[in-house]
Amino acid sequence: MAWVLKMDEVIESGLAHDFDASLSGIGQELGAGAYSMSDVLALPIFKQEDSSLPPDSDTKHPPFQYVMCAATSPAVKLHDETLTYLNQGQSYEIRLLDNRKMGDMPEINGKMVKSIIRVVFHDRRLQYTEHQQLEGWKWNRPGDRLLDLDIPMSVGVIDIKTNPSQLNAVEFLWDPGKRTSAFIQVHCISTEFTPRKHGGEKGVPFRIQVDTFKQTENGEYTDHLHSASCQIKVFKPKGADRKQKTDREKMEKRTAHEKEKYQPSYDTTILTECSPWPDTSTAFVNSSPTPTPTFASTPHSTTYSVPDSNSSSPNHQGDGIPQVSGEQLHPSATIQEAQQWLLKHRFSTYTRLFSNFSGADLLKLTREDLVQICGPADGIRLYNALKSRSVRPRLTIYVCQEQSRSLQLERQQDSGSGESRNGAIYVYHAIYLEEMAASEVTRKLALVFNIPLHQINQVYRQGPTGIHILVSDQMVQNFEDESCFLVTTIKAENGEGFHIILK
Repeated sequence: MAWVLKMDEVIESGLAHDFDASLSGIGQELGAGAYSMSDVLALPIFKQEDSSLPPDSDTKHPPFQYVMCAATSPAVKLHDETLTYLNQGQSYEIRLLDNRKMGDMPEINGKMVKSIIRVVFHDRRLQYTEHQQLEGWKWNRPGDRLLDLDIPMSVGVIDIKTNPSQLNAVEFLWDPGKRTSAFIQVHCISTEFTPRKHGGEKGVPFRIQVDTFKQTENGEYTDHLHSASCQIKVFKPKGADRKQKTDREKMEKRTAHEKEKYQPSYDTTILTECSPWPDTSTAFVNSSPTPTPTFASTPHSTTYSVPDSNSSSPNHQGDGIPQVSGEQLHPSATIQEAQQWLLKHRFSTYTRLFSNFSGADLLKLTREDLVQICGPADGIRLYNALKSRSVRPRLTIYVCQEQSRSLQLERQQDSGSGESRNGAIYVYHAIYLEEMAASEVTRKLALVFNIPLHQINQVYRQGPTGIHILVSDQMVQNFEDESCFLVTTIKAENGEGFHIILK
C-alpha cells in the first residue's frame, strides 16, 4: 500500500514538471513583457468574429422621430411590434421631432421639409389590393376621407394639401427647428375591410406612416430623408378605450411569469423606421399653388333646376348653364352619353364613380342604391333627375285672360244630344306657386301674359257684389289648390300702368 502511494507522488510530480515545462515556451514567444489582452484579440480568429459587427461610426442615426400621443396595448408579446388603438374621428397628436446630431444634414438648417402622413394597410395581402379596397370604401362612403388633418389643433404646419384621389393621405411643410405637432383623424374603422364584421377585435390592422422629404434644386420636395410607421387598429367612438381596458384587465389576471412575456403599455407610441411608401414623392404633384380642399367641392348639391312651362317656377333661373334638365336619359344611352348626361345635370363629382355605367345601368339603380352611393342629398337629386321628377309646387292656380273668350276652338257636340251647336273652350295657363306670396303671383302673371312687370300697379281679386280686394300674402296662402281665375286688366287712375283683377 505504501508502495502505491509513493508511485502516485512520483507520477504527480512528473506531470507537474512536464506542465511547467510546456508553459515555459509561451512566455518566451510573447516576450518577457506583461501579458497583453489586445495582442490576443489581434489574433486572426478574433478579427474574423469582430468583423461582422458594424463600427460605431457606421451606426445610422435617424434624423427625425415621430411620436403619436396614444397609449400602446399591454397585450403585445415581447419582440412583437407595438399595437395602438384609436377611436374613429378622434384627433390624435403626432409630434415631429428633430433628432439630428450636431452637424448632421446642415443643408436643411433653417429650411422647410415636407412630410406626408398616410394610413395604409398592415397586411401584405391587402396592400396588393389597396386601390380596389379604397375604391370600395369610397363607394360606400361618398364624400368622406380615410384621413384628415385637424388644422385648428395642429401647430407649426403650413401649406397643407390633400388630394381628392388620395383619400388616405395628407401632406404639409414644417420647420425642423420649431415645435411641430400634426393632429390626425382616422375615419375608417378596422372592420370595414373584413368580409364579416364581428367587431373591432376582428378588424384588420392599419399603419400610420410618415415620409419626410427635403427640397431639391428645382424647388420640389422629392429628396427622401426619413420614413417611420406604427401599427394601429381603429374602433368606433370610445371603442378603443374599451379595448384598452379589456387588454389591461386580461394582463392583470396573468401570473408574474406570464407577464414577463409581454411588453408594458406606454403612454405614447414611437413610430419605428421603415422603407418609404412607394411613389410618395409623386403622390401630390399639383401645379396649382392653391391647396386642394379636403372634401370634394359640391356646390351643385344645393339647387335643382325644374323645367316648367312659361318659366312660372322660381327654380327656373338663368345661371349661364344650358337648360338640359328636360333631357331624359334613355336606356339605350352609351357610357359616353351617360357621362355627358351626368355632366350636364351637374353630377360631375360622380362621373368617375359611374365611369362604366351606361344609360340602362343608371336607370336600374333604385332610390336606396343612389342614396347609399351618393349620400342623401345628391342621391335623391340624381334619382329625381333620372326619373324626370320635378319639385311639386305648393299651390297651383289656373288663369285665363278674359279677352281670350273671343278665341274659341270649335268643338262639335255629341250628335246624341240632338243639338249641333259649337262649344267654346277657354285656354287657361297653369301658374305654380312655391313662395306663396302676392309678389310671386304678380311676377308670374306678368310672365304668362307678357306684361312688363313694372307696369303692373296692383293685383285685385273680385269679391262679392263686384268689390275689388287687394291680393295680399295671406290671401294667396288661403287660395284653394287648382283654383281658376279669369284675368282682366284696367287702366290705372293716373294713366300709368295697369291693375290686374282676378275674377
